[in-house]
Amino acid sequence: MVMPVVSRKKSAVRLFALSNSCMRGTHFHFVSNSIGIVSKLFSVPTENTYLCAMKNSVLTFVFAMMALVGWAESPAGYRNPIIHADVPDMSVCWADGYYYMVSTTMHLMPGCPVMRSADMQQWETVSYVFDRIDDGPRYDLLDNQSVYGRGQWASSIRYYNNRFYVWFTANGAPGKGFVFSAEKAEGPWTLVSRPPHMHDGSLFFDEDGRVYMFYGTGHLTELNPDLSGPKEGGIDQQIFVRDADEQGLLEGSSVVKRNGKYYLLMISMDWSIPGRLRREVCYRADRITGPYTKKVILETPFEEFGGVGQGCIVGNDKDEWKAIIFQDRGGIGRVPCLMPCRWIDDWPMLGDENGRIPNDEHEPYSDLSGINGSDGFESPDLSLYWQWNHNPIPNGWSLSERPGFLRLRTSRLVPNLYVAPNTLTQRMLGPESTGTACVDVSGMKDGDVAGLSAFNSIGGVLSVERKDGKYKLVWSEQDAVFNAKNGVDDVKVQVFEEKPLSEFPLHRIWLRVSGDFRHGRDKASAAYSLDGVHWNPLQGEARMVFDYRRFFMGTKFALFNYATTTTGGYVDFDSFELWHSRN
Repeated sequence: MVMPVVSRKKSAVRLFALSNSCMRGTHFHFVSNSIGIVSKLFSVPTENTYLCAMKNSVLTFVFAMMALVGWAESPAGYRNPIIHADVPDMSVCWADGYYYMVSTTMHLMPGCPVMRSADMQQWETVSYVFDRIDDGPRYDLLDNQSVYGRGQWASSIRYYNNRFYVWFTANGAPGKGFVFSAEKAEGPWTLVSRPPHMHDGSLFFDEDGRVYMFYGTGHLTELNPDLSGPKEGGIDQQIFVRDADEQGLLEGSSVVKRNGKYYLLMISMDWSIPGRLRREVCYRADRITGPYTKKVILETPFEEFGGVGQGCIVGNDKDEWKAIIFQDRGGIGRVPCLMPCRWIDDWPMLGDENGRIPNDEHEPYSDLSGINGSDGFESPDLSLYWQWNHNPIPNGWSLSERPGFLRLRTSRLVPNLYVAPNTLTQRMLGPESTGTACVDVSGMKDGDVAGLSAFNSIGGVLSVERKDGKYKLVWSEQDAVFNAKNGVDDVKVQVFEEKPLSEFPLHRIWLRVSGDFRHGRDKASAAYSLDGVHWNPLQGEARMVFDYRRFFMGTKFALFNYATTTTGGYVDFDSFELWHSRN
């Protein structure tokens, strides 16, 4: 794979992705040639009866063949996963001609991204629901505490009475959820209330104005009209009992109402049953309190990654329905798959007519430049592409101290990357992606460590380290060791390659980390350059692991700078360039 050369010029910062005008092989050539023939026939004078008849025959044939090419071989018209990146626990609503989606980002700040799409294929981040969470030192990586794998989970977005509402829980102390509201999805978002913790909840506004939360494994609680918590004397009950086939995981509530019926969708999985796949089930009732009956609405493997489960269905103002359900794909995380929702006997059956995940392999994966991309750090505001690892320290970063650069300044002493403040991340993309950072390290102090990472509980770290006034480059795999309180006790480090950097004083260096998320790979590789033109690959590949016990997230690119000896050093990131393979 040949990577593009990173330009030194700020104006050259761009997204290295496959062209949006990628053609579809022989399909394109056939259609292109046919259109050319048709164009010539359209120029035939209408008085030539024979040629006009031939023109009509050819037109009929061409459009019939185009239909065969476009629909028989490529029924989906798009390629799944529709977002080949970590966007789990999706909740979607329809408002004013757009779909709006929220997702889990746990320990990342700002959190709960709000994405918008006209067709559920191309998505753009338009805001974040909150900037930070101040529920104790664990959100600041203090006192040997963290919210890795915790924090904001499984949000629910609704549009009601011309306002957006987002509910989510935050796992752990103090055991409370959050409700935010906004007139526009772009914000500003305002905190409405802190109701009690309700696991994987789905907020629901009924037509009579009453408000409910579906959560846990089939629990229904009526809320106060102001969403402050459970309504005294209101409905609070279990609405169904598990049947014999539902003795494993059953969670991830998502509720809709259609034609007077209530539909509760949940992910179902029982690892004790040989051959059982993750699947989506639906509980349906004529009354909100039940009785509910169950049907499996999606149970199919997709490619080599097993079953697909957890997500939602959504209808627009024309009663057209779609589903977006995620699949676990290893190091890349949990990726959303788009599919039709067909109403059959008043059940929302997911997938194509055979219940499979639609997938047009002649199409490239979706362009994700609306949610991820390159950055020249020229804006006075941080791009919506980025999220901090835990709450940032405000005076530890700046876009104005050196205009056109992101400055990361050390502010406290830490032993490793996993407890370092002000680490800036964005999603890595599948099936392959590469991030290239140009960084001025001349402001580092002895003991400082800065660089670029494929960041996860196990991932690859490419760092520049300064000691005794000298610099060295280290490429390693790092594996965080957590304690029972979710603090990081240690980091196991496997160094692949270590190189002294002879140029002194060292100024700019280009760091490159690539991720290969194809089936059976989940490996990160690295390279560096001292001029942005000539590249030096480094030995060794680091694992990228999706670990549900610790991070519970897909791998992220991360820009970092931390101090181990004395604070006050800094680095200036000139640019970050993202390349994404869409084939």
